[in-house]
Amino acid sequence: MDVREQILAQTIRHFAAQGFDGTSLKEIAEAVGIRKASLLYHFPSKDILHRRALETVVSHWQEVLPNLLRAATSGEEQFEAVIQETIDFFISDPDRARLMVREVLDRPEAIREMLKEHVRPWLAIICDYIRKGQEQGRVHPHLDPEVYLLHMINMILSSLATFECMGALIATRDDEVDLFTRHVRELLRIARASMFITNKNEPGNIERSVQGSGR
Repeated sequence: MDVREQILAQTIRHFAAQGFDGTSLKEIAEAVGIRKASLLYHFPSKDILHRRALETVVSHWQEVLPNLLRAATSGEEQFEAVIQETIDFFISDPDRARLMVREVLDRPEAIREMLKEHVRPWLAIICDYIRKGQEQGRVHPHLDPEVYLLHMINMILSSLATFECMGALIATRDDEVDLFTRHVRELLRIARASMFITNKNEPGNIERSVQGSGR
């Protein structure tokens, strides 16, 4: 990981934990192991660094979505690819989900415009695939594609961002499957059951997701 990537990673971590106003450039620079002047060489202001960190998160699907959809040969495979990639992305660094939730609450105007720019286009593409599935009789006919996707995004972001806290509500036994694995499996089950009229597929490769999270 080069210095710019380290700076962005620490920016996401600090802004997710403390917010934009609660984080100083000096803190981020120290976490990377460089001087503040060196940080400013790469990102000339806090606002620029903040925007770039958010773009790193919200622009992800513009880079990966076309390949995911082209590689899939059926509606179910397309669903699996997109939902699994979304979950994997946030599992691999839960601070991404925490940052998004914090930004929506703390700075809604700024993040709203960024979501329109970076996320709305790929949502429109996925909505077209969902409507095609409705025409083919595989997707619930009364499902509202746009609103369904909003619910899925909110569910994934908020549940992964708050898991470490909210997971404490569930008592676990030593012989049970890891709670986080159960959590991700249920996310996938709810998403599938809400979309498809029949669902013969088993949950996706949860173990890969969990391993990617470092858990």
